Amino acid sequence: MRRIVIVFSFSFLFIFNSFSQNAVSIPANTGYAVPAEEEDESLFQQGKGLQHWTDLKQEIQYFFHLANTGKLNIELNVKNAQAGSVVSVEINHKSFRLNIPDSKDFQKKLVGTIDITDSGFYSIKIKGLKKGGNAIADISSIELSGRAVTGIHFNKKSRRNAASVHLRYPISDTTKLISFYNEITIPENADIIHSYYMSNGFSRGYFGIQVNSEKERRVIFSVWDAGNEAVNRSNVADSNKVKLLAKGDGVFADDFGNEGTGGHSHWVYPWKTGVTYKMLVTALTDSASQTTTYTGYFFLPEQQKWKLIASFRAPKDGKTLRNLYSFNENFVGVNGQLQRYAYFGNQWGQRENGTWVELTESRFSYDATGKAGDRIDYGGGMEGGMFYLWNGGFKPANTKFGESYLRPAKNIKPTIDLTRNADSVIQALLDQQLIFNAIKNKQIDTMGNRSGVYFNMLKEGTGKVVSVTDTVTVFYKGYLLKDGTVFDQTKEKPATFPLSRLIKGWQLGLAQTKLGSKIQLVIPSGLAYTIRNRSQLIPPNSVLVFEIELVSLKTRLKN
Repeated sequence: MRRIVIVFSFSFLFIFNSFSQNAVSIPANTGYAVPAEEEDESLFQQGKGLQHWTDLKQEIQYFFHLANTGKLNIELNVKNAQAGSVVSVEINHKSFRLNIPDSKDFQKKLVGTIDITDSGFYSIKIKGLKKGGNAIADISSIELSGRAVTGIHFNKKSRRNAASVHLRYPISDTTKLISFYNEITIPENADIIHSYYMSNGFSRGYFGIQVNSEKERRVIFSVWDAGNEAVNRSNVADSNKVKLLAKGDGVFADDFGNEGTGGHSHWVYPWKTGVTYKMLVTALTDSASQTTTYTGYFFLPEQQKWKLIASFRAPKDGKTLRNLYSFNENFVGVNGQLQRYAYFGNQWGQRENGTWVELTESRFSYDATGKAGDRIDYGGGMEGGMFYLWNGGFKPANTKFGESYLRPAKNIKPTIDLTRNADSVIQALLDQQLIFNAIKNKQIDTMGNRSGVYFNMLKEGTGKVVSVTDTVTVFYKGYLLKDGTVFDQTKEKPATFPLSRLIKGWQLGLAQTKLGSKIQLVIPSGLAYTIRNRSQLIPPNSVLVFEIELVSLKTRLKN
């Protein structure tokens, strides 16, 4: 008899240890509310779990991945200071009813046991059926045990965002790109609040579309400062700060921090799912000052025109575009359980000599949340001739870090015409007001205008009359009307140009002018470089002033 008791004790100890080893505790603060709580609510708190749950229409969800089959026991560590609360707990299509204990201290209450017959992601959904007092329940943890728990994965951290995922487009070190063109399409039902779908990323910034709320969507273009400040831009030296040079009509621009610092711009625009949007970033370098001017342009399919978002000058740079990439980001974690999806296609880069190269390769990567293994629901690849990314949704990953994809070449070079842009009418009015103010303040003088170009004849010539088809030799000085910055001028020797190859403002302003004349031209941006990022010293939408002396001209012989 004594021998039998000893054997029974060892058997019981083995079962107990086996049970205790197959048990995990999921912190209740890692869950999700459906509908989601407001950002300023304290529904989920680190170290405290779920608190202040009062809405019977709000479901609480928890997610985990099971690698093994077998029994799964579910318990809730739960309390309510007042009696009467009842909840239902659903898992794998089975529902259990649980009376919440009337207690000021958390108590473990068995919900039920189910059989897991297949590996994969599972969810626990908790619904309030009755409230005891003002609250439904406080939950500190979800306790899981049984054979199925072996090898379980769940996010232990309070950060509930899905992992950010990236596509990087490798280019050789010798390929100097001054433009990066990409197209982005968000499929139906993937336009989830707190999503940033970034299309044109580069070493100093990023450019993409965002869902901020049920009512607001944005196009965002930002450029990082130089230096290492990560949080507060007021700590950044002026020599390290990027400078806003220009922005499109209706675009908001200010600073950003907390993820590095820099210049931020956004335009509120109701972009739609299922529509392909074209985006372009250009880089204009100045090796002497070690600066690069980055400009973001967004194509409006409903107008078939490009729109300037913003142009920033970045210090301590002087380099062309590099480290090109795209990403999906879930930037607020209240709905990090939802899947985000984006397609990226027809990527091109433009070289310094103006030729284009198609970018047909990408490589997958993810952020610290993915690297730490906190979230394992992500993916990417190539489909229908386009690259794609997805994150969230608690679905099995379909790729791994560093995996490369190739898409078939489309051989469809981007067509970029920035002269007829979306803001041209509004900008013409702004230019006109700037010119009128300059005249009123006696900053400039004028004798009138020729087809929109204001002129002042400083000296009347007596020679031949200039024609647009002529080649002119001139002394000139060009500066910005806005602040007087001189961007170009001749010195000892004059310059010679075919007039037909110069900006429209020169053609209109010099036509009918006599050889030997000295003339001042005030040229609105629409007759100059419009929204193009022409040079380091000429921002987009600049009104230009030229002082020109006509030295000689050569008339083209007619056939």
